[in-house]
Amino acid sequence: MAVDEAPDGFRGTFRNDLLARSLYAEGAGIARSVPRAVAVPADIDDASTLIRWAKREGHGLIPRGSGSGMAAGAVGPSVVVDVSRFKDMDAVDSSARSIRVGAGALRGDIDAAARRVGVRYPVDPSSGNFCTIGGMAGTNAAGARTLRYGATRPWVMGVRCVFDDGSVSWIRRGEAPPVAVPAVARLVATLEALQRHGAGGAFKHAGVRKESSGYAVTGSDGNALVDLLVGSEGTLALFTEFELRLIPVAGATATVLATFPSLEAATACATDARDAGASACELLDRTFLDVAASAGPTGIPADAEAVLLCEVEGESPGEAAALVERLAARCRGFGATSAVTAVDAEAEHRLWTLRHAASPILARLAPRLRSMQFIEDGCVPPDRFPEYVRGVRGALGRADTTGVIFGHAGDSHAHVNPLVDVTRAGWRERVRGLLDEVCDLTARCGGTLAGEHGDGRLRAPLMARVWTDEARAAFANIKAAADPAGLFNPGCKIARDGDDGLANLRYDPEAAPLDPRARAALDSIERDRAWHRFRMDYAG
Repeated sequence: MAVDEAPDGFRGTFRNDLLARSLYAEGAGIARSVPRAVAVPADIDDASTLIRWAKREGHGLIPRGSGSGMAAGAVGPSVVVDVSRFKDMDAVDSSARSIRVGAGALRGDIDAAARRVGVRYPVDPSSGNFCTIGGMAGTNAAGARTLRYGATRPWVMGVRCVFDDGSVSWIRRGEAPPVAVPAVARLVATLEALQRHGAGGAFKHAGVRKESSGYAVTGSDGNALVDLLVGSEGTLALFTEFELRLIPVAGATATVLATFPSLEAATACATDARDAGASACELLDRTFLDVAASAGPTGIPADAEAVLLCEVEGESPGEAAALVERLAARCRGFGATSAVTAVDAEAEHRLWTLRHAASPILARLAPRLRSMQFIEDGCVPPDRFPEYVRGVRGALGRADTTGVIFGHAGDSHAHVNPLVDVTRAGWRERVRGLLDEVCDLTARCGGTLAGEHGDGRLRAPLMARVWTDEARAAFANIKAAADPAGLFNPGCKIARDGDDGLANLRYDPEAAPLDPRARAALDSIERDRAWHRFRMDYAG
């Protein structure tokens, strides 16, 4: 049901017609949910007006940037707040190696601006050309080069927030928390109580190298509050601006593509590559290679179990070339049957083309087979990674479902794309059974269900599978401290009774169709991978 009227005094765009709402009903993930309204604030004061109205009237608010998230954190039945127009970027401070940007600024634009003055923003998810920095901070996004540079969290030096009473404040590293803001005071008190309780170990999965599930609890000072907000998926406050740390541009890079006869050899080599200083190390499992080969020769032997794509950085082309040759030798030492190196940009691009080969092929399999990413973000301790990948293979086989497995091997983090035939009887039961089995597998391996994409509404109901009761109670207390009315992104990260992440799937042939104009627009956005397009441009 739509919201009847716009907030008094709201100066931005507010739409409650079905076309506009339908344009925000889907994102890059598997969910579909038509929101109650769409609000596009004109500025930060407008955002404050919207939040005070939502709290007074009892409306939930879902912050959204490009909508490229995979876990349905930006898709739901509340009022969507499109912050993608907060795109301003200050000039890069090259001496301080920092930049201030709006929450709607695209990661690709930020990095391009930085590179023009010799620095860069090093966190680069595969969605980097079209995802917003607000979305990246919301999920603590990572990517291929997390191996060397980590996820988004340590690169955020400050975040400007609108809190639940409409108050606006910066939270910065190295500064005392602004406890004059009631929500901040409540958060600090809650975090201090957790510290006194000694619950620190409850908020981590031992040995896991990437995590975007739950809340990060590291203390109660300004640094800790930034850590907490990054990865909170819009459930604690509305983000409007960021101060980001930058680093110098790499002098040169080089790449090696290594082919392995066993998954164990590949994953052992990936761990070694990380320790040897590789900036990226990507795994392409046999399932991925089979799909890529269906479009033509890949140059990879048919009996290969896995391929690793590893990148190194050097201060000069000569140093990068020497580093990549040493890494290739290490790959052969771990049993690689071949290790092809590339030391110039064109040759590197050719090697990395294989990493991106599957997506267009998967897209062409529709409408009979749908690539459904509902088990797509598992991360486990390195010594359990072969067990995890083989377990996912086995689960796919038992579900009689083809799937593609790839990911960030150096972090023991796998992405999985099950290919579901939605015309086949019992497909829903197969999806639920596969999700259940992989959740059990992840828990046995001591892993997390969300390495870099967040809990969203997809995984929030599954938190009990991988988090202790103590951790989940603490997460609930943190949410209640920041947002006692529950207006920020309800159902995301903290599930409510009856929530079901698989209840509303956009691929369900029995789902009610969207407005044809919205359907055509969303299909073009997905086809062109143009998630950053402003949805209101299609709304008339």
